[in-house]
Amino acid sequence: MTMPPLKAAIIPVTPLQQNCTLLWCTATNKGAFVDPGGDLPRLKAAAEQQGVTIEKLLVTHGHIDHCGQAGILAKELGVPIEGPHEADRFWIDRLAEDGGRFGINGEIFEPDRWLADGDQVTVGDLVLDVLHCPGHTPGHVVFHHAPSKLAIVGDVLFQGSIGRTDFPMGNHQDLIDAITGKLWPLGGDTAFVPGHGPMSDFAHERRSNPFVADTVLA
Repeated sequence: MTMPPLKAAIIPVTPLQQNCTLLWCTATNKGAFVDPGGDLPRLKAAAEQQGVTIEKLLVTHGHIDHCGQAGILAKELGVPIEGPHEADRFWIDRLAEDGGRFGINGEIFEPDRWLADGDQVTVGDLVLDVLHCPGHTPGHVVFHHAPSKLAIVGDVLFQGSIGRTDFPMGNHQDLIDAITGKLWPLGGDTAFVPGHGPMSDFAHERRSNPFVADTVLA
């Protein structure tokens, strides 16, 4: 039995139960948190439990539950932040104010690297592809590890649902186009971690998702 190159653990954080993903390279035990929105002691304990050294933070989009405490954690760990796409700067600029509304201590930060469609990010020896998938927010990105057939999709797609598009700069058609044009081509056997709720795979959503199933969009 060979060890898979990538391992991941999902840690729901904040009162909004947002799925923060701890992913790591099994060859190096170097890892990243994707969307560390809050509950930082729990996140640090999870990394420690797995024996993972965090080398960076990855962010899918600028909403408070996904990145409200990313800046704080980056400072505590002395690591860079990569993502989201710069079109979400206005969301990150209002993290402190949005935090007050949701009872989350949000802090504004400047990513060390804004991401664009077609970029790649590394975690240890792993290389993940970046897909720009606007609609829920204009700067939303998805991280895809092709060898593992795994995508971390934030709030673009959920098991049985899709991201809300009624926020500022949201766009329903952009979201549908991102799901069908960027995610479906990754293959039906690709599993995904959504921003909330249980994992699923693209084939299942194409069969049964009431918003984006093939029969619905036909």
